[in-house]
Amino acid sequence: MISHDSCEQDQSGAPRRLWGMTFWLLGRAARNAQQLTQEQLTSAGMRRGFYGVLATIAEFGPAAQAEIGRRLGIDRSDMVAILNDLESEGFITREQDSTDRRRNRVALTRAGRGALSRFDRAIAEAEDKLLTAFTLDERAQLVGLLERLVQPPQ
Repeated sequence: MISHDSCEQDQSGAPRRLWGMTFWLLGRAARNAQQLTQEQLTSAGMRRGFYGVLATIAEFGPAAQAEIGRRLGIDRSDMVAILNDLESEGFITREQDSTDRRRNRVALTRAGRGALSRFDRAIAEAEDKLLTAFTLDERAQLVGLLERLVQPPQ
């Protein structure tokens, strides 16, 4: 651990006392990952929120808008905007739920499955750039540690 008595700064301008602090390092790593990922996804033609929504529908099948939003922690109004964009791109369809006419069920289209494959590749490229300093074993270890960190307490 780095001494907190030091007032020196690292090359980014952050105080040295922050280096070695888990909260700061995780936040910095998350920002770096988000920036790299967003750059890759934007170059693949994806906007914010697309990937999570498409991945959720692909994994869990057609679902109500509200259910998708709950799974991803997306606010209702943001969810509607994302779905509007996905529908205008031809990646999803929204149909009235046959069991509850007040709800829409959202499903992937063939174009949506193709887009998700492109976005998967873009995410993999972003992760590869982010983790370039790690060996494959170190990457696997990091993923395992992060998965444990984000698991809800039992």
